[in-house]
Amino acid sequence: MKNENRRCPKPLIGILCWEEGVSPRGLVQLESLKGNSTNPDTFAFPVKYVRVKGANIHTILEKPCRNTLQRMIKAARAMEKEGICAITTSCGFNAVFQRELADSVTIPLFTSSLMQIPLVQAMLGSDQKIGVLTAKKSALTDRHFINAGVTNLQTLHIQGLETCPEWNKIFTSPHDDIDMEIVENEIISTACTMMQSGDIGAFVLECTDLPPFAHKIRQKTGKPVFDFVTLAQYVYSSVTDTRPMG
Repeated sequence: MKNENRRCPKPLIGILCWEEGVSPRGLVQLESLKGNSTNPDTFAFPVKYVRVKGANIHTILEKPCRNTLQRMIKAARAMEKEGICAITTSCGFNAVFQRELADSVTIPLFTSSLMQIPLVQAMLGSDQKIGVLTAKKSALTDRHFINAGVTNLQTLHIQGLETCPEWNKIFTSPHDDIDMEIVENEIISTACTMMQSGDIGAFVLECTDLPPFAHKIRQKTGKPVFDFVTLAQYVYSSVTDTRPMG
């Protein structure tokens, strides 16, 4: 991750991130893209990154760890004391910890783009579904959705990218590079295939590595796309009088 903390007088949004040096090689490549949660150039406003010891693909995505949660709570409380106005995380699977993390501070804390689903459901007609594109469907449980405030799972069409060979190298070959062009094609193709159901009214991208591809998903499907960045911008607008530009 470049520019670990963008220099600025006072960041208003804090981001809890995975421990330094533990991410699969493919995720490190994805972090270089503008639009990724751990790339400060993604945001039109300053953010503060805090690395959480023990937070990684195993303790967050595959087997949520209570010890790691306690370290995240400690880091969140420290950011609040520093004057941060809202806190988020760098992985959508932290939705599983949403309630505990939100209860630990007195400022807004939002863990996952999945929290936008109830809003999107209210926007769409009752005959439309939301296409949820996730890094790994087998790891995304009802508990993640419920803790994110989603009460109606029947309107969700969930698809995981672990079915895509190049993307799945993140899980099966963590020390190998991924071909970014192939991964992009896999993501766009998956979204287009989801459209064949004929009833998707919008997409919500669970994974914080997917926003760099949101524009092309919108172009190819013609549907609104909600992701980590749309949520972060929304919350930022609620805690400042200055609207992000650019």
